[in-house]
Amino acid sequence: MTETTTAGTAFAPPTRFAVPGRIEVEGRTAGVWQTATITGIRRETPHAATFRFAVPAWAGHLPGQHLMLRLTAADGYTAQRHYSLASAPDGSGHIELTLDHVAGGEVSGWFHTVARPGDTVEVRGPLSGFFAWPGDRPALLVGAGSGVVPLMSMVRHHRNRALDVPLRMVVSARSPGELIYARELGAETTTVFTRAAPQGVPVGRMSAAHVAPLLAEQPEGGWEAYVCGSNGFAEHASRLLVAAGQPVDRIRIERFG
Repeated sequence: MTETTTAGTAFAPPTRFAVPGRIEVEGRTAGVWQTATITGIRRETPHAATFRFAVPAWAGHLPGQHLMLRLTAADGYTAQRHYSLASAPDGSGHIELTLDHVAGGEVSGWFHTVARPGDTVEVRGPLSGFFAWPGDRPALLVGAGSGVVPLMSMVRHHRNRALDVPLRMVVSARSPGELIYARELGAETTTVFTRAAPQGVPVGRMSAAHVAPLLAEQPEGGWEAYVCGSNGFAEHASRLLVAAGQPVDRIRIERFG
């Protein structure tokens, strides 16, 4: 996760965290490095796993936000990475990150091959409010691959708070085996498979046929669209949304890669 922009414009919608689902985040605490202890590891796909951390002084976060994570080696060498939060805010003092095992990645490689429950890292956050969705407006979520991670935080928040504001998600994966959170996805989600799919399910890139019917719904107040994925996917998905009638200034994009 490296960049957050609007589609084709520098417009940044004002942050209006108004009613149901609103969460307060204490900014001073969010700027301090804290120790996070791994309490659980859950395999999601052959290349992705969710790591659960205890962070007793966690300030809370908004669905869609990310944090900075720091590893420090015995010789003092440090490596830092930004990671989207996968968990919904729940006040439990625990957070979750879902990490792809990136080939040659020193941080993801450590998590996937070395890390065990009881190990500690440092975290700082939450960071960025631009991509956040606190549950106060209809949300149309579009992601691919690990781009589903911050979107799943939004879905979980929607479920945990039993929010009645509309939420829909379209997520793309290469195959069913590479679909992160496959066991959690529900009626709010449309899945698209680009390389292999179950029998009877078409294979192909996300298209207008997946997006246009959702834009046709147009809930009261309209959709706020959140797009997360690689640079190429983000551009493609944004064009689909605009072509289907989504206002450019109501598309929030988070890119990686």
